[in-house]
Amino acid sequence: MALPQKLDRLLLRADELRAAINTAEGSRVGTLSKELSELEPLVEKVEQLRAAERARDEAEQLLSDPEMRELAEAEYQSQREAVPVLEREVRLMLLPRDAADERSAILEVRPAAGGDEAALFAAELFRAYQRFAEAQGWRFEVLEYDESELGGVKGASAEVAGKGVFARLKFESGVHRVQRVPATETQGRIHTSTVTVAVLPEAEEVDVQIDEKDLRIDTYRASGAGGQHVNKTDSAVRITHLPTGTVVAMQEERSQHKNRAKAMKVLRARIFEAQRSAADASRGDARRAQVGTGDRSERIRTYNFPQGRVTDHRIGLTLHKIDRVMLGEFEEIVSALTAEDQAARLAAEGE
Repeated sequence: MALPQKLDRLLLRADELRAAINTAEGSRVGTLSKELSELEPLVEKVEQLRAAERARDEAEQLLSDPEMRELAEAEYQSQREAVPVLEREVRLMLLPRDAADERSAILEVRPAAGGDEAALFAAELFRAYQRFAEAQGWRFEVLEYDESELGGVKGASAEVAGKGVFARLKFESGVHRVQRVPATETQGRIHTSTVTVAVLPEAEEVDVQIDEKDLRIDTYRASGAGGQHVNKTDSAVRITHLPTGTVVAMQEERSQHKNRAKAMKVLRARIFEAQRSAADASRGDARRAQVGTGDRSERIRTYNFPQGRVTDHRIGLTLHKIDRVMLGEFEEIVSALTAEDQAARLAAEGE
């Protein structure tokens, strides 16, 4: 269906909903109101587009009038430039949305190859994400922080809560490579290490039904770096979801009950994302239009400290400000990835 006809149907549907709300009763009022509220931002943008098109056409007609020509030229040029911008915004709003985009997210950062150096970089990257989240006004709650001997982390995870967090962070999933001279290197040689990042949409109990009989729950004594332990009781919890083999361990809290609650939150998110991926695969699209697959085995970015640069390999973006990025300034990278994803999906829609 051509865009104008699609927009006509959209505006008609909004009018139908407004009329229906006036005569509806009971719970149907809420259902109709919800649909209308979801449509209204798009309707507003469509009306802006239609107004710009009318203004452009009216100004074009006045170009033949000698007395109005000078004034009409400025208006015509202004609206002629505004129309394609508004049309692109409308097309973006019409794209199929990832239902998880508006959700909060679970962020997991773990060292991969590189031993102590990978653990150290994992800790630095985790802190950088925390600074970025705080700058966005999101709530960053550490779920797990398993510190290594030298101050790195064996694994760290957090709940990042806020509107649209998953949409902004989802392209961070994958392998992050660091190239630098480790603090422990005496010969000044550059080492290459890797860290994996996973960003999962937070799942509610209604999203993932987990039967208690499908869980094996082990408790043990929490321990940290250097053999120190968080608590002298068996407060740490390891939950295994038997049908999928998914394992989540949590020991950050002194309370076994709190550790279990956190572990269940992460478990639910992992199962939910696995279900989403399976559904995508069954449709045959595997989120093919996106910048990345979200697979944590995909190498997505290199942090080269000797050259002071950060390169995202998926879109060929290189920034020569690694110090600022490691302070949490991911905005330029996140925005570029989002824009590239939008462009890819618009192109796919036009195929």
